[in-house]
Amino acid sequence: MSRTLFFTGDADADRLLSENPTALMIGMLLDQQVPMESAFAGPKKILDRLGSLDTDEIASMDPERFQELCARSPAVHRFPGSMAKRIQALCAALVEGYGGDPEELWTSGNPDGREVLRRLRALPGFGEQKAKIFLALLGKQWGVQIPGWRDASGVYGAEGARRSIADVVDDETLHEVRAEKKRLKAEAKKEK
Repeated sequence: MSRTLFFTGDADADRLLSENPTALMIGMLLDQQVPMESAFAGPKKILDRLGSLDTDEIASMDPERFQELCARSPAVHRFPGSMAKRIQALCAALVEGYGGDPEELWTSGNPDGREVLRRLRALPGFGEQKAKIFLALLGKQWGVQIPGWRDASGVYGAEGARRSIADVVDDETLHEVRAEKKRLKAEAKKEK
């Protein structure tokens, strides 16, 4: 399936995310406490500096060396040290559980949406919400046909939703997602 993601504003970084499941997972991991564009640009920075996004190579790399690689300007994330540790932990989990191939997470054993969600939640750095958003992203934009993915991803899987990165396909939807997040945050604040 040919897909083009629109997450970073950089054609090369977006192409990498569109083609490489490791890049997509690392981008999703980094998507916290920074703008989405910055988070999803991180995998391209790692690739440019390391020459590869091989999960085994990243997992087994000297932690101090990998942290330095992530901290080099422009940094991979606002918190390069802690995120470097999380990236290495994610890659180690992918090596241990899925032979280093992230796609095995959603293909091995023909899992349904609930099982893929369970597998995602078991990964370092993927809590309930992030796992649901990633599952919706796989179904909506990567075209992964997992039975029951919409139900398992909850509100993030809804057709026409504008709640997360899974719904961003252009500038317009990016603005709609940001507006919806702002609205939901304001609503939550009122309820307190």
